[in-house]
Formats: sequence, structure tokens, C-alpha cells
Amino acid sequence: MRCVLFHDTAEEIRMSELARLQVGPYYTNTRDGLILAQRILNQEKKDMKQIIMITDGKPSALTLDDGRVYKNAFGLDPLVISRTMEEVSRCKRQGILINTFMLATDPALVNFVRQVTQLCKGKAYFTTPMTLGEYLLMDYMNRKTRTVH
Repeated sequence: MRCVLFHDTAEEIRMSELARLQVGPYYTNTRDGLILAQRILNQEKKDMKQIIMITDGKPSALTLDDGRVYKNAFGLDPLVISRTMEEVSRCKRQGILINTFMLATDPALVNFVRQVTQLCKGKAYFTTPMTLGEYLLMDYMNRKTRTVH
């Protein structure tokens, strides 16, 4: 298993670093995270490819074609959402399943996660940072998901 951290941009981190990470002040560049995750998955020779995304659901940054990072923390920016959904569509075309653990309850953010889930035929788990640890995703051989408390 490999881990992609997405903030203003995206980077791969070692799993051993995960427990020491601290929260922002960053934006959320979901698109860059999906691009990097696809690149990593394309290097692997596995039949089933999936992204397990843990997010607050609010894409708020985007790397533009010229390399600048566009940021907008106010609402769901149409440019950021459309470019992020383009990457979700690219994942679908490559047969990559996206399962999402959603850490927020804002209706607009929940709707965004539902759109991602519906497009990629994945699963969405609506949880909180306090209860995230109670969930185990088991989706290997039969593409069925169970929640264990």
C-alpha cells in the first residue's frame, strides 16, 4: 500500500510518516492527488486498482497548466470541481475504483463525494476524524465492501 498526501499540491509519503503529519494551513488539491495516485497505480501490475481517499471533500486548489497553484477556499469553485471531476472520469476509464471516507457533513461537500462515488462506482463512508478508525475497508477479490465496528 502506498500513500499520497494532497494539500496545495500532492506528494507521496512513506506510511511510517503518516502518524507524524500535521494539518495545514493548506488547501485541498484533490486533482493533483488523483493524478499522482493514477501514476503510482499505473506502475503496479495488479488486476484491481483502487484509490482509498480520506478527505473533508472540499477541493479548493488546482495546479494550472503553467504550474501555478490556483486556490479558492470559498465554496465549491466551478473550475476546481470540473478539473477534479475530469480526473475522476480518467480514473473510471482506467478501471480505477475510488472509495472515499468523508470527514465532513456539509451538504455541498457530501454531494461532491456522492458524485465521485457514483461516477466511479465506488463506496462512500461518511464518518468523522474521531470515528474513522472504526472503519475497515475490505474490497479485494469480490469488490464488496463491509464496515466493521
